[in-house]
Amino acid sequence: MFALVAVLPAQRQTSPPPPPAPRPAVFQSPYPLAEMKGKQAVVATSAGTFVIALLPHVAPNHVGHFMKLARDGSYASTTFHRVIKYGIIQGGDPLSKDPAKSAQYGQGGLNLLKGEVNAEPMTAGAVAAVLQPGKPDSAGWQFFVCATDQTSLQGQYTVFGRVVEGLEVVQQISAVDADANGQPKARVTIASVTIRDTPPVPFVNDTPAQLAGYKAIVETTKGSFELEFLADRAPETVRNFLRLAGAGVYDGVGVHRVVPDFVIQTGALAFRAPLTVAQNTLVHNLAPEFSDTKNEFGLVSMARGDDLGSATTSFFICLGSCSALDGKYAAFARVSAGQDVVRAIGAVPVDGETPRETITMVRVRIEKK
Repeated sequence: MFALVAVLPAQRQTSPPPPPAPRPAVFQSPYPLAEMKGKQAVVATSAGTFVIALLPHVAPNHVGHFMKLARDGSYASTTFHRVIKYGIIQGGDPLSKDPAKSAQYGQGGLNLLKGEVNAEPMTAGAVAAVLQPGKPDSAGWQFFVCATDQTSLQGQYTVFGRVVEGLEVVQQISAVDADANGQPKARVTIASVTIRDTPPVPFVNDTPAQLAGYKAIVETTKGSFELEFLADRAPETVRNFLRLAGAGVYDGVGVHRVVPDFVIQTGALAFRAPLTVAQNTLVHNLAPEFSDTKNEFGLVSMARGDDLGSATTSFFICLGSCSALDGKYAAFARVSAGQDVVRAIGAVPVDGETPRETITMVRVRIEKK
């Protein structure tokens, strides 16, 4: 869809051109492959932060070069000097540190790397090296990030990373006000690029006993209540809830259903602002984990449709005896404190089963017991 090249103005020659400058030595990564594996780059910008998972197994020299520049602080004060709305953002040119050189942006830091074109898909979040037109071995400092899928670029550029957090920031940068050449009218600056080890995925390897060692504090517009987890009865459901809550998926979700003396229901994504890309990857259908747990006041279970495996994020809390639900829903937690808040939510006036008052889970915090 878009051609990603360095911005090089045409020149009218009135005399024989000078001999070409000697090409810099081709960069070879100073880091062994094992040292580059499992690394991420945290890109802090004036418009927000995004995180790149680096891919040394497909582009070791590009990753090594990017890591070295980042560790040397070389990207600090460079800008995203070219944007295509919801297409790409392009940055990393060392010349872009100097506002007085804006006419030259796109020409700096090139001809340092041989191409390592690979089969990594040019989908949203792909990070690749910028090239000069027709020169496959002209990569260097500059890189671009796909804000959306750019399949027409497949196989033409070296993809060396992928955005795993903050794709919405990339998309926001792509949509900033820019001139006809795609140069933002206000500087979008890279403050820093920090290389870190990929953080361990929380809760994934916890045993049921370890999962039971956490509690959830549910802060609502009616007050707060706490949940203790029944990880011995529904370990995967508990694990999923912890991951969703830890990622902020439940923050800002409305209580959309109140049935007096029966249940209150919340957690449905239709009743919150859109998820970020990273949050959305955590949402999936859950295998049923039914048990003989009695549905009495304070018991928390996953809501679902007719399909037994259709539970995702929505859950309900019993306001009284709900014995008709026994064994039919995955019971995974119990209200351990703040029962008065649960009762207050269950007592709000309703139209049918819709509360007349807006009630929101402002935040769900996970803490060790």
